[in-house]
Amino acid sequence: MENEVHKKRILSGIQPSGDLTLGSYLGAIKNWAALADEYDCYYMMADMHTITVRQVPADLRRHTLTQLATYIASGLDPEKNVLFVQSHVPAHAQLGWVLDCYTMFGELSRMTQFKDKSAKNADNINAGLFTYPALMAADILLYQADLVPVGGDQKQHVEICRDIATRFNGIYGDVFKIPEPYIPPVGARVMSLTSPENKMSKSDKDPGGCVYMLEKAEDILRKFKKAVTDSDACVRFDPAAKPGVSNLMQIYSVATGKTFDEIEREFDGRGYGDFKTAVGESVVELLRPIREETEHLLADKSYLESVYRAGAEKASHVADRTVGKVYKKVGFLAR
Repeated sequence: MENEVHKKRILSGIQPSGDLTLGSYLGAIKNWAALADEYDCYYMMADMHTITVRQVPADLRRHTLTQLATYIASGLDPEKNVLFVQSHVPAHAQLGWVLDCYTMFGELSRMTQFKDKSAKNADNINAGLFTYPALMAADILLYQADLVPVGGDQKQHVEICRDIATRFNGIYGDVFKIPEPYIPPVGARVMSLTSPENKMSKSDKDPGGCVYMLEKAEDILRKFKKAVTDSDACVRFDPAAKPGVSNLMQIYSVATGKTFDEIEREFDGRGYGDFKTAVGESVVELLRPIREETEHLLADKSYLESVYRAGAEKASHVADRTVGKVYKKVGFLAR
């Protein structure tokens, strides 16, 4: 038990706004499973963040449950990791509001994700979209997280979280732990198969650019066979000159454990057709057991319910302590 006290805490979450992508798996979830022995891990379905963009309610519920099942199927053991739904822990909204009042308008205006999402949702530029980083700061600070696994594009959100925490601590003393971003060394950024200058995303306009974790094998293979490469016909890792090929190499490397040098030698003198097929097949084999186990878990709704209920209870136990401390510091009268 003594050992538990010294474990560093990790918190991360993904929005259940659609099916999980290969990018989510290789960039985040695959790495999470290996962290449970070393860290105290909290992973959430970030459903409160999801509604900054309009959702179909039934779809959001289905995606949230499917995401939980996929997390477990990917190796996130609920006995070793706290798996929970963000909206099941009221402390997120409670701390989110307090932190809104300690986050500057100018800081939020500079967030690149707000600019990007505003451009994509011009008819729904809501306040939630603007204050999203304050809620994300609350997500992290509630659990006094030491580390936040993020892709390179999310680093800005961890930076503003650190700024908010530092500001709050500067006024009220040592309330929040200042978190560090944790960026895994390989597979941190999987790009679109059709426009490799952009990150693979479920909001990709071209459905061929994004591979989903629960997709059928034939659909995955078809997408990889159509993946954008170049006219050079040489498998070489060079992200600037050969973004499409380099992205496929990165995916193949994470799926097979082979180094870039080994991949270059394997496909030396062979065409892109062979290479793209090999990458597709390696991804199919990587995802097959996860898809099968997810389907198996989704057939047992009562088990999944027991997992998210237990997760919310454990998460609330930690989060409520932080909110209590914060409420006292800002001068709210105790209940």
